[in-house]
Amino acid sequence: MTPSLPGAAGPDGAAAMLGVMGGGQLARMFVHAAQALGYRTAVLDPDVASPAGRVSHLHVQTAYDDAAGLAQLARHCVAVTTEFENVPAPALAWLAAHRPVAPRAEAVAICQQRAAEKAHFARSGVPCAPHATLSEQADLLAVGDGLFPGILKTAQLGYDGKGQCRVGSRADLGAAWRSLQCVPCVLEKRLPLRHEISAIVARGADGQWVHLPVQQNLHRDGILAVTQVPAPDVAPALAAQAVAQAARLAASMDYVGVLCVEFFVLDDASLVANEMAPRPHNSGHYSIDACDVSQFELQARCMAGLPLVAPRQHSPAVMLNLLGDLWFAAGGNAATVPPWDQVLALPGVHLHLYGKAEARRGRKMGHLTVTAADAVEARRVALEAAAHLGLPAF
Repeated sequence: MTPSLPGAAGPDGAAAMLGVMGGGQLARMFVHAAQALGYRTAVLDPDVASPAGRVSHLHVQTAYDDAAGLAQLARHCVAVTTEFENVPAPALAWLAAHRPVAPRAEAVAICQQRAAEKAHFARSGVPCAPHATLSEQADLLAVGDGLFPGILKTAQLGYDGKGQCRVGSRADLGAAWRSLQCVPCVLEKRLPLRHEISAIVARGADGQWVHLPVQQNLHRDGILAVTQVPAPDVAPALAAQAVAQAARLAASMDYVGVLCVEFFVLDDASLVANEMAPRPHNSGHYSIDACDVSQFELQARCMAGLPLVAPRQHSPAVMLNLLGDLWFAAGGNAATVPPWDQVLALPGVHLHLYGKAEARRGRKMGHLTVTAADAVEARRVALEAAAHLGLPAF
């Protein structure tokens, strides 16, 4: 990948422009980081009010597979990335024929399909949960008894707990598959979980890679709710194992950019991979306020061929995900403003709202990061902030 230094001229003669497919909150934070490095930014997203489109130099308002829109993005940008894994891989492949694209379309395609992702875990020597792929009725009959109880997940387009359901026994499997519209699915054995953690690595085109500290995560209803860093219940050796496996997966895909791998820590302290995200991840948001290099700056550096430096976490941190439910805390239908004045009066609190025009239940509206001199204080303040917001303790 040809380096494009900050301040260098792009194809149109002005300062170099970095492009992103998708215009949500991840793209918005990436745009801010790229602009801080001196780049102009372009966003391709069909939503006229996309959070990233509103703050970018150029908003290409079109479908992700629109030929004219893709050509416009390629014409202006020196490199392109993606905000989420469900951008059509063929669109990324087309862009890659004209401009550097990070990550590669082939890597994104693996992360788009659960069965392909699990097969890649196996090829890379990274353990994952026992599972079976279900594409047709006959596959249901072939499922081994050892996969029950399990979780049935759609092979594609599932995220934040959507597209999945619990299956207690073989007798429940047919109804569960029909509830998911009989689309291709993966049945995973439910394992005894102790914790959920994530490892975020950034890999350059030259193979150099760095990583953030391992994050310990708490999910509610399938959506990330709380991230704590340093991970309070994870031994250093296990954290190093997670980072090594994430780096191995990145290398096996010839990956360029930021990659997040989510892991389960089982009751016996063993580690199994859950899924990959070919992009910056919710669990890395704390890095904006708690590290000297954020995951979003790392993404920009990977795209532009800039040097990668190992991020240093200068402050322990707790991140709280802020969903649209907070705007309906009183139980009514009219959205109200959460008590930000009480929250912002607490020490070490950093509020990030994503510029979304409408609050909806379950919609990610922002996040709150609490930093402190030590992890105990960060947790204490985060619990106080959660109480002000009506969020459950953790």
